[in-house]
Amino acid sequence: MPGVPTLPVVQPKERTTNIWKANGKTIVSIAPAQAELKASVRRSIDLLGGLSRLVKLGDDVFLKPNFNSTDPFPASTDMPFLRAVVELLREAGARHITVGDCCGRVYWPSRQQMERMGAFQLAKDLDFELLVFEESDDYVKVDVGGEYLKEMHVPRAAYEADKMVYLPCLKTHRSARFTTSLKVALGFSAPGDRTMLHAGNLEEKVAEISLIFQPDLIVMDARKAFVTDGPASGTVVEPGVVLTSGDLVALDVEALRILKSYPASNRLDMDVWEFPQIAQAVKHGLGARSEADYVVMRG
Repeated sequence: MPGVPTLPVVQPKERTTNIWKANGKTIVSIAPAQAELKASVRRSIDLLGGLSRLVKLGDDVFLKPNFNSTDPFPASTDMPFLRAVVELLREAGARHITVGDCCGRVYWPSRQQMERMGAFQLAKDLDFELLVFEESDDYVKVDVGGEYLKEMHVPRAAYEADKMVYLPCLKTHRSARFTTSLKVALGFSAPGDRTMLHAGNLEEKVAEISLIFQPDLIVMDARKAFVTDGPASGTVVEPGVVLTSGDLVALDVEALRILKSYPASNRLDMDVWEFPQIAQAVKHGLGARSEADYVVMRG
């Protein structure tokens, strides 16, 4: 298995401009998940302004799902959901689509798990590139410059991506309290960095990963969620919605409100803005600073 080679240090990418706004405020859309999944995803994105605002004919797009394990959704990205997003990107004009991730380390080799999920068959069916991060030695070393995260190695393909779309699930997490759009970025970490990330202040480090780069769009599958334990198993609830935004903080705050609406024994017993992931992301200017900075559109 490739380790982390000695690399020249690069700087974080220029901050992504959030194009999904109305009257100067970030939009978070929440659409009901209907029987026709693709239509539901389209509706949620249309509430923001439509995929054509982001994707132009011939664009290359990188998708970051949550391939945590072979445990069923919401533990990991649902293949029909991934299919729906890829098909919508194709219809919008995307030329080359890359999907990349790796499983939690206890589930390696990721290739074996991703084959069991059906990810490789889906890649063949829809003609997209599927990367298994842990198999690659093509990383860049980033001078993150965070308060808790000083440097990190990330796949070059992700660092150099023109357009980035995150596909998080919605669930609680035993170590990080919850895993939503901020936490999904941990999957970019190189094998040698995983232990370092978990060696104290995990929640703050999770937020600071997004100093490296930010997604252009987040599409969260919240048809189901874990409200206890996680990330591989837990008590399942069914919010039955799809959330989208270009703002990591605003989307995660609204996702947390959904999790907190279910009575459960978990560690979500504080105000949403006080969670270390959220507070650290706000501190670094990675998204909304309060409810006044965004609007929620439902439909």
